[in-house]
Amino acid sequence: MQARIKPQPSFVQLFDLTLIQLSNVRWVWRSMLITGTLAPCMSTVALGIFAQSSGTETLAYIFGGNIVLALMFENLHSVCSNFSYMKTMGTLNYFATLPIQRSLLILSTVLSFMLLSLPAVTAVLILGSYFLKIGLQFHPLAFLAVPLAILSVSAIGAFIGTTARSPQQANSFSTLFTFLLLGMGPVIIPPQRLPGWLVALGWISPSSYAASAIRQVFLGPVTDRLALDLGFLAFFSLAAFWIVDRRMDWRQ
Repeated sequence: MQARIKPQPSFVQLFDLTLIQLSNVRWVWRSMLITGTLAPCMSTVALGIFAQSSGTETLAYIFGGNIVLALMFENLHSVCSNFSYMKTMGTLNYFATLPIQRSLLILSTVLSFMLLSLPAVTAVLILGSYFLKIGLQFHPLAFLAVPLAILSVSAIGAFIGTTARSPQQANSFSTLFTFLLLGMGPVIIPPQRLPGWLVALGWISPSSYAASAIRQVFLGPVTDRLALDLGFLAFFSLAAFWIVDRRMDWRQ
């Protein structure tokens, strides 16, 4: 009788799977450069020129909104594409034959693309503050706000990627959701310039909470709203990943 393979400890599984997923840089670096870096930078410059005389509040929204845009391009879209590809090519079925935990595969995918997205986010952060002429006021809670923002949009990407019927459908839906989330609520545009119904939609959109948190931790001032932002992002991320973990096709 063949002996069963004893699973490695969870932290070993997570480390190994993250290294495997980091190899995706071979195909993702082009989209990271074009959509994750150049597109948000060009959007920052274009909107900054248009809103030069609109005041510091509008510039702050442009700054925070384009960082969220970079996070969505780098994480929502990339995580979605990766899961859709693994599902189509049978890689998920292969992973299911190994003595690893499904939740750790999901977490390793999110962590790897989180690390890969940091250079693009840093570039948008530096260019945005320089071009818009707004001083950065870095707050230590940024080390919590940015990962939670990434987790929230990555969860949406994981859900789309694991439920879409094909990579083409997944890419279409991820692009659609990127622009829907960007327009739902005061993400890149101040609330006083949006219709009331669109501002109301922002209360159920993780992108509006992510943009609010990013504005506070990088531009200040930090208010009581930050606790609400971080709490919502944490709850949304946990709930979304729980759904992904339950719905993923994991054949043993």
